[in-house]
Amino acid sequence: MTEGTRPSRVSEEFREVLAEEIPKLKDPRVGFVTVTSVRVTPDLRKAMVLYSVLGDDATKRATSAALESARPHLRSVLGRQVRLKFLPDLEFEEDDSFDRLQRIDQLLKESQATQTTANEDDAAKESSRTRERSKKEGS
Repeated sequence: MTEGTRPSRVSEEFREVLAEEIPKLKDPRVGFVTVTSVRVTPDLRKAMVLYSVLGDDATKRATSAALESARPHLRSVLGRQVRLKFLPDLEFEEDDSFDRLQRIDQLLKESQATQTTANEDDAAKESSRTRERSKKEGS
């Protein structure tokens, strides 16, 4: 979404401001939120805020609802702290890259365990074949 240096600078500034402001929200539905990134359109009219939340699905849904209801407040905070001609519309989206990373890690561990078991089985079969050949040659 971001192209050029100005949108990237604005994105970083928004990320810093929102990362400071979201934990200050008094809404009890807001869980442990980390603003991972903000993507601003080249015309600076829309900002996509990517965040991650620790907790189960219910906590994630509650945090999403809390952020949606706090959108006007967060937008006004951005307006006070960042000087722009037009204040962009905020859109919140949960960043699931951490969950995907954990899933990939889990699959790699399972694959490695399966591969290790298969290698051990192959080694055991080869060892028994070698013993059988030794017995036949010795006879």
